[in-house]
Amino acid sequence: MPTHKLADLFMKISGKLSGKSLNFFPKKFYLPPTQKSMKLKSFLLACIFILPFLSGYGQKVDEAYNAKIREYTTDARFLPNSVLDVIDHPSIPSPSKHFGEIIGAPGVMHRTSDIYQYYQLLAEKSDHLSIQQVETTEEGRPIYLVVIGNNESMNGLDTYKEYLDQLADPRKISTDQAEDIFQKAKPVYYLNGGMHSTEMGSPEMLMELAYRLITSEDRTVKQIRENVIVLINPVSEPDGRDKLVDWYNRYTKARTEWDDGFPRSAPYWGKYVFHDNNRDGLQVSQAITKGIFSIFYEWHPTVMLDLHESVPLLYISTGTGPYNEQVDPVTIGEWQVMANHDITTLAAQGMPGAFTWAFYDGWWPGYGIWVANNHNSNGRFYETFGNAGANTYLRDLSKSRYAGDPATTREWYRPDPPTEKVYWSARNNINYMQAGVLASLTYAAQNGEQLLRNFYQKGVNSIRKGKTEGPRAYVIPKEQRDPAMAAYLVNQLRAQAIEVHQAENEDYVILLDQAYRNLAVTLLSEQNYPKDAKFPPYDDIAWTLSYLYGVEVDAKDSIDFDVSSLKMLENNVAYKGEVKGSGSTYYISYKAQNNVLPALYWIKQKKSGADIQVLKSEFALESDTLKSGSIMIKGISSSDSEELTQKFALDLIKSNSGPNQSDLQKVSLPRIAIYHTWFNTQDEGWSRFTFEQREIPYTSIDKDDLKAGNLNSRFDVILIPRARGEAADFIHGIDSRFGPMPYTKTADFPSHGYPDQTNDMTGGPGFVGIDQLKKFIENGGVVISIDNSTRMIAETGITRDLESYTASGLFHPGSVVTVKAKNTSSPILYGYPETFSIFKGNGPLYQVDLAKRDLMVLQYGTKPLKDEEPYTGPIMGMENPNKNLEKKADSGKQAPYVRSGMVRNEQTIIGHGGIFNVPVGKGRVVAFTFDPLHRFLNHHDAPLVWNTLINWNHLGQ
Repeated sequence: MPTHKLADLFMKISGKLSGKSLNFFPKKFYLPPTQKSMKLKSFLLACIFILPFLSGYGQKVDEAYNAKIREYTTDARFLPNSVLDVIDHPSIPSPSKHFGEIIGAPGVMHRTSDIYQYYQLLAEKSDHLSIQQVETTEEGRPIYLVVIGNNESMNGLDTYKEYLDQLADPRKISTDQAEDIFQKAKPVYYLNGGMHSTEMGSPEMLMELAYRLITSEDRTVKQIRENVIVLINPVSEPDGRDKLVDWYNRYTKARTEWDDGFPRSAPYWGKYVFHDNNRDGLQVSQAITKGIFSIFYEWHPTVMLDLHESVPLLYISTGTGPYNEQVDPVTIGEWQVMANHDITTLAAQGMPGAFTWAFYDGWWPGYGIWVANNHNSNGRFYETFGNAGANTYLRDLSKSRYAGDPATTREWYRPDPPTEKVYWSARNNINYMQAGVLASLTYAAQNGEQLLRNFYQKGVNSIRKGKTEGPRAYVIPKEQRDPAMAAYLVNQLRAQAIEVHQAENEDYVILLDQAYRNLAVTLLSEQNYPKDAKFPPYDDIAWTLSYLYGVEVDAKDSIDFDVSSLKMLENNVAYKGEVKGSGSTYYISYKAQNNVLPALYWIKQKKSGADIQVLKSEFALESDTLKSGSIMIKGISSSDSEELTQKFALDLIKSNSGPNQSDLQKVSLPRIAIYHTWFNTQDEGWSRFTFEQREIPYTSIDKDDLKAGNLNSRFDVILIPRARGEAADFIHGIDSRFGPMPYTKTADFPSHGYPDQTNDMTGGPGFVGIDQLKKFIENGGVVISIDNSTRMIAETGITRDLESYTASGLFHPGSVVTVKAKNTSSPILYGYPETFSIFKGNGPLYQVDLAKRDLMVLQYGTKPLKDEEPYTGPIMGMENPNKNLEKKADSGKQAPYVRSGMVRNEQTIIGHGGIFNVPVGKGRVVAFTFDPLHRFLNHHDAPLVWNTLINWNHLGQ
């Protein structure tokens, strides 16, 4: 407010103060009783009375808003000064004026459309804020980005983006130019909210924060607005947000006890991905991730902070380690400095329960914030204590432990612990989150130049290492088992902003003297997770893309080729298959290519009369040798074949020759169902996504379909993706005492009923449904069980041939390991060599009796189990038939079990089954003890499922 208007306001107030004694003014304020002096005294007196109601430069504080903050905060220690003094702005509506309640009010959660509407209103009312759409979700909801800064920043956004783009790649500018930019640029601080949909506080808090940042003239807030450009992704997963707001209003709002066992989450968040939406940073397959990457690449934010909720009362990320080996030490230092700054700032406001270090590790590079850490920025996250809604609960912390210590003990990393029980409200959560964010933004405002220098220096370090350290380059040869996957790898590297060149011989080359050298190395090299790490890893520990994609990649420690002849790729690449030879019969030389099964479905859709057969044995076709599993196709035209090669990136061979009919097996493509539970849809979503990306038709089914029976009339194969839980969870599902629980779309809950619906989520298939599933198999159907879902098959008695096996001391976090064909003629292994690698995490193991060892298709490691080794000792009662048997010479050095990652006590798993092919009546159970469809990431393993589908009715050979 201008000073003259403030003076007028004070004079009006002073008119109501006539008769008040002015004797309390110090003598230095004494003036003769003239009209002018009386006005001045009245002015000073008015200041005494009105200052408590003003903030910053004479701004009016919204006392009603502040009173509500105090009312909804359950303990004075949970109320920092930094979240008070919300301004009563004359023209910009606060959240309470817009919504009718303050942020953090009990029982109030806002849908994305309401949140976006508020930001759009702020953008209309203030020059300090703008909003733009950056992505659209799988269900059609917009993902928006909000930008906040002072007038000078908002008028020069393109200039500031250009500064950071230049600092991001030090090859673009000289050292002197960098120094000039350091003085002109501003750090960009990116706040990401609402990623995990049950963590509902951040989309609420960010609205109040945005209002504060654009209205307050408080010195600290003004400093942030002037010195930092703030980006806000208000709801990074809008589909899940709306489902959870509806879930809260439909179900959990009425709950009075936190630990009553009631599900706190809707069964789905996004269309495909649940909690793993924060594990998509390597694949960049979901809209939420594409939105995050789009924001990052446009702005090159100096710091990115992801707002989560889980642990008490506020965790500020640094992690216990081990840290990813390719993270620049500068970033690691920034993690520590910024975390301790935030903790100190909260401690100065008397807030208990803030801590760092003892949660998470810092190893896996696929989280959302790692787009920052992987690209020389700084990725951080908070975990505040949330209640999955806006209820207030008494929460018990007595059993919570992090890094081995109780959550309530005083430690070096937690200087002021909470009590064992806390009465916790949504507003408490808002207070902690906002106070932490304001502290971190203040750090950026006060240390902007240093953050910019660090950002630039990390790029310099990366380029230097690419020139002086090995490897110097990676080469992806043109000749590959699956050329389409080689092209996919190139495109995935480009999605990570890694530069890829192409040589004259069409090989792809990644030169490592580039700004994102460290990321290229971490994606293409083997991971060596330390076996002696004190704490278990937070997630997968291996991600070598060449192994996961089945692509040969050569590391070069020296540049032995002409760099000047390389051509930078400016666009994504695609392998274009070709047709060679002549004749009316077409062949696909099968090497477990991912696109073969989709191509077969395409052929059948296009030409229903086409004849498709699988070669059961090797066949010499002129200059080519077709291995078992290769495909023979008759009845398609030349134009069809050309379209197939382009659409599916497959090579075809034309010929008039063919094998004997006895060496062929007719392909009858199956009718596929993918089963989902209602208590855990995480991996089922990834399976659906994979099938749709591969254009493999399927039907989604649930417990009601199993109970209804008559499954063989609808399906040939039922895939049961990995689901957490025990056999009892598969059978009984969500506790029926909470039922009925509809998940249906209604006028009040419009986001429910998608991607599937039911009138009652509670209960499972029950014993009736399990029996119907068994009858499906007995009548000739095939069930593919994956990882933990194999429990459902083994422990419910669908088959009694699989016995649970406990590997003593085995610790097997997600790693790439060696496996060996146990049954080399099995169609499930078509296209694979005898020994290869797969991705496996912790999961249940099963075994079969020695007499049934032929049911084991694939084993872990290359050595047999002890009971399979031939006995060469004496035999009482008969002459030893093995006495003259020469001991077999070792065939050479055994392939190591761990290719990338780490496994403890690996000897306890070697020789045990990875895949079992178990007959049940006329049908089969193909039981995996790992997940070949893990997060749309281990594409090399997926054809083990595609083989099962292609050959579903011939798995007994």
